[in-house]
Amino acid sequence: MSWQRYVALGDSFTEGLDDPHPRDNGYRVWADLVAGRLAPLAGPGFGYANLAVRGRLFDAVVAQQLPAALELRPDLVSFAAGGNDVLRRQCDPHALVERFDGVVARIRAAGADVVVFRFADVTSRLPGQRLIGPRVAVLNHGVGDVARRHGAHLVDLWVDGEFANPRLWSADRLHLSTLGHRRVAAHVLTALGVDPEQRWLDAPARPAPAPWLAARRDDLRWAGQHLAPWLRRRLTGRSSGDNVLPKRPRLAPVAD
Repeated sequence: MSWQRYVALGDSFTEGLDDPHPRDNGYRVWADLVAGRLAPLAGPGFGYANLAVRGRLFDAVVAQQLPAALELRPDLVSFAAGGNDVLRRQCDPHALVERFDGVVARIRAAGADVVVFRFADVTSRLPGQRLIGPRVAVLNHGVGDVARRHGAHLVDLWVDGEFANPRLWSADRLHLSTLGHRRVAAHVLTALGVDPEQRWLDAPARPAPAPWLAARRDDLRWAGQHLAPWLRRRLTGRSSGDNVLPKRPRLAPVAD
């Protein structure tokens, strides 16, 4: 099956961070790679839009991006949201799953195929694992149920043990690296029944464990460079996505 109009919705996972584009000052993301693979299969007229913005909570993704996406009359939508919500103590993951179900039902009712995700495990590298982990588990389980209920394409990153490799993640331990984006793209294409670039699934060698003292120094460096700014934004009500606009707000051809 080929698609003519692909629209990607979500937060930083879908906007794409920490994978610098080789030809401009922006970022490339797994969705860009997916679109580049789908375009030649669809032929002339293929269009790709990416409405995702970093830092967006679930309800903001739905309110700000979903209406704009449906106006584009897509036949394929990727929807990944909720990751920022589960990092917050007040998140009710069960209510989040209910809202997720409603969004996927709405997209399917508009006639589009939908790609949804079970997120890879990032909790082992973040503080608050005992609080975050159960919320992630509820969301991931619920997304699987939603996919079965509505006939969505499920991309299950949780079961891919290679995402335990720190080389698939950027220095902030939360966003994907270039290798991580390629691996996600391969999983998405496989879920859609399209052969990916096999090299995107090549597993890089895992780094040797650091000595205890060096690991603690790295933890302190990470806390100062990444955790502290995140906490300051939470305390001041700001977001990394403030004043950030979607990278591809309209359907457009994919550049070579």
